[in-house]
Amino acid sequence: MERRWVGPGGYEVVGALRAGRQVLRVRRHGWLVADCSSVAEVARHVDLADLCEVVVLPAPETVEKIAEARTSSRHR
Repeated sequence: MERRWVGPGGYEVVGALRAGRQVLRVRRHGWLVADCSSVAEVARHVDLADLCEVVVLPAPETVEKIAEARTSSRHR
């Protein structure tokens, strides 16, 4: 799964490949701002302290199935 960070003002940072090299792609409101080769370069465009990682949680039915699978018969 792709890691993604968002910040105020519509900024988004994602990992990407450019010409075979890994970069940090900075977008604002969906528009490409820069492909950065270091975190220092990203900091020129957005305050790193303002970025929050987006974490996708599993769907509720998936969590219930996992809980059922781990339930011991002696606890019923």
